[in-house]
Parts: sequence; structure tokens; C-alpha cells
Amino acid sequence: MRQRQQTGFTYLALLFAVAFAGIAMAATGILWSVERQRLREQELLFVGNQFREAISHYYASSPGMEKEYPRTLNDLIEDRRFLGVKRHLRKIYPDPLTGKPTWGMITAPQGGIMGVYSLANGQPIKTGGFKGCDELFAGQNSYAGWRFVFRPVAVVPESSP
Repeated sequence: MRQRQQTGFTYLALLFAVAFAGIAMAATGILWSVERQRLREQELLFVGNQFREAISHYYASSPGMEKEYPRTLNDLIEDRRFLGVKRHLRKIYPDPLTGKPTWGMITAPQGGIMGVYSLANGQPIKTGGFKGCDELFAGQNSYAGWRFVFRPVAVVPESSP
């Protein structure tokens, strides 16, 4: 009587299939994680620019000749320097990277908040290809380097000929 020499072939094939599926799932998870981080970075750029724009509007609409920055981020939601409440921002957006409504603040020399930045740890995936005011973010190795700052343009009086 002859013994079967091929016992365990199905078991071995199943082990290889499970190993292959595990490797494929791990690769998919890594790709998904990177894509999720890129989306969070895009959202950070959007939200940060919303803060920069709101600070710019607050500064530009200052009553009188003396321009001022907001003292708190809540001043951007309810600007009470006027008879009616003026809104420069709809809400205090949470940091897309941390999920918390807390931001790092950049203080203006004369007081007030002139910008914000993320308090998230980590290194950005995006290191180039920034546009406009965000061009300074190129080459930054941390999210704290992405500083959304409003700097007013100094007006130089024209000299008459």
C-alpha cells in the first residue's frame, strides 16, 4: 500500500494566502494613514488662512487711526468695538491635527494676536509647493513652523515732484 506524500499542501497554501492578505492590509493601512495626514494638512492650511484673514479684517476695521490686533481669538467671533457686533470669523476652528480648539498664539509687538500656529507634534508631509502667504512654510520640519501671521503692509507716502 502506498502512503500519500502530499499531505498538508492545502494547509501550506492557506498559510501563504493569510500571510499575503496580512501584508496587503498593512500596506493599505500605511497608504490610508498617509492620505489621511495629507488631508489634515490641507485642512490646516485652510483653517490657518481663515484665522489670518479674520485677523486682517479685524485689524483693517479698527475704528479710528490706531489699528489694533484682537486680544483673544473670541474677539474675532464677536468684535464689540462697534455699536453692533461684528463677526470676522464664524467660530474658533479646532486644530485639524490635534482635534482641539487650542492654538499657539503669535503676539504682535504692540499687543494682541497677529497669528496662530498648530500645537501638533510631528513632521509635515508637505514641504514644498506652497502658494501666496504660505510660501514661507517650505522646508519647515515641524507643524509649529507653519505660522499663519497677518503682517500689515506699511504704506509709504508718495512724494510730490
